[in-house]
Amino acid sequence: MDQVKIGKFISECRKKQNLTQMQLAEKLNITDRAISKWENGKSMPDSGIMLDLCNELKISVNELLSGEVIKMEDYNVKAEQNLLEMKKQKEEADRKMLRLEVVIGYISSITFLVLIFIASYVEMEMWIRVLLIVFGTIIFFIGAHNCLKIEQTAGYYECKECHHKYVPKYSSVLLAQHIGRTRYMKCPKCGKKSWNKKVIVK
Repeated sequence: MDQVKIGKFISECRKKQNLTQMQLAEKLNITDRAISKWENGKSMPDSGIMLDLCNELKISVNELLSGEVIKMEDYNVKAEQNLLEMKKQKEEADRKMLRLEVVIGYISSITFLVLIFIASYVEMEMWIRVLLIVFGTIIFFIGAHNCLKIEQTAGYYECKECHHKYVPKYSSVLLAQHIGRTRYMKCPKCGKKSWNKKVIVK
């Protein structure tokens, strides 16, 4: 999707409705800076606000994502193109998140090990030793929590039995046995437990 084109379209539609950036922002309960960012092509409206924005601008979500008014004969084609583009963007965002998970995992684990090593082998007062161990443990658990949260929400798990792809609950991921990103979980569709692997494409 062309953010610059969409931004210009938002600006044109806003002016057509005789609204200032401030007035539109007030109607949507956001800041006028957010509107400015959209119109300059620096960011896109969140999915949670798109419907309200389209209602205020008297356009459809399909037109918003296309960055232009769509003729009825082209509507279905444009809708399909927009859905494919959104799917592609989600897949790319999920890949980036899973790469970030690896980085967070390595940094938190290495930090934990370094602090434990220092606390174990370097001469220091007992309270400093305890503080290092506690600090290292906190960093490790925060890193582990963030890694699990990313793994849970980025992409999907595919059931080995029925090949259903789904996003599990955080508790299911937390408690599941795993080998890398493959986890032994119960499929919400077929109800069978199997080794469900992480996939990006649904």
